[in-house]
Amino acid sequence: MRYERAQPYNFMGIEEPLSSFEDSSALILPVPYDGTTTYISGTRQGPRAIIEASRSLEFYDEEIGEEIVRYGIHTLPEVEPAAEGPRWMVERVAGIVSELSETGKLIVLLGGEHSITIGAVWGLCGRVKELSVLQIDAHADLRDEHQSSKFSHACVMRRVRERCRDVVQVAIRSLSAEEAEFIEREGLRDQVFFMDDISKNPSWIEEVISRLGDAVYITIDLDGLDPSVMPAVGTPEPGGLGWRELLKLLREIAERKRVIGFDVVELSPIPGFAAPNVTAAKLTYKLIGYILSRR
Repeated sequence: MRYERAQPYNFMGIEEPLSSFEDSSALILPVPYDGTTTYISGTRQGPRAIIEASRSLEFYDEEIGEEIVRYGIHTLPEVEPAAEGPRWMVERVAGIVSELSETGKLIVLLGGEHSITIGAVWGLCGRVKELSVLQIDAHADLRDEHQSSKFSHACVMRRVRERCRDVVQVAIRSLSAEEAEFIEREGLRDQVFFMDDISKNPSWIEEVISRLGDAVYITIDLDGLDPSVMPAVGTPEPGGLGWRELLKLLREIAERKRVIGFDVVELSPIPGFAAPNVTAAKLTYKLIGYILSRR
């Protein structure tokens, strides 16, 4: 009896040389961390669930018209959580991302909770001139401090805004009074696209793109999608983006901007329910394709 060789355990189950570090155009960095989660725990299982689900996907993408794996995708070892606390975890991720940015490859982080984005942006800010950040998220994440930490998942964009001037927030539909006051006080209203605004504005994608600089980092909190599309998240909110809406936005940005890297965060896998994991893996693969096919 003959047995087929098992797929390598990496993103998309890619064989060498297309999965080697040297021959890859994209680097997958799994960050299984959920040290500041406040509602539904389990996002530390997100990276492994996305990688596992990706191994069931077809290499060929019908929209892009080619096998995206041909650009080469290398999966790095998981980042070990910092036992010292959230600040140390941010600095650990920042150091790794800063070093990886020297390669010129596309950097893709798989979370894990949203606080890992602080480290990713901090790591890139010193390397990329005038970096813009696009956030897809149900929540503003603009608290200065949450549960005695300035590096909570609820403070992500407050810390990012301290390092980056051009930050655009999309699909927002939940925020505190403190965050609303911060937006008004800092004059950020034209950089925050609430879902209510999006639903009434057919040109919202053009407006988002116009507010970003040339070099862009994208952070995708999966709760930016509607729960009917993505139910397996740490903090779900009704009334989010549809699958096609999100893809259209990402495709337009990849065509017109220089995307340095991105992350997909806040997947909290539901045991026995594979669909959300596949959705997250498909989103990751498609965005890699959008970016690399235009480089």
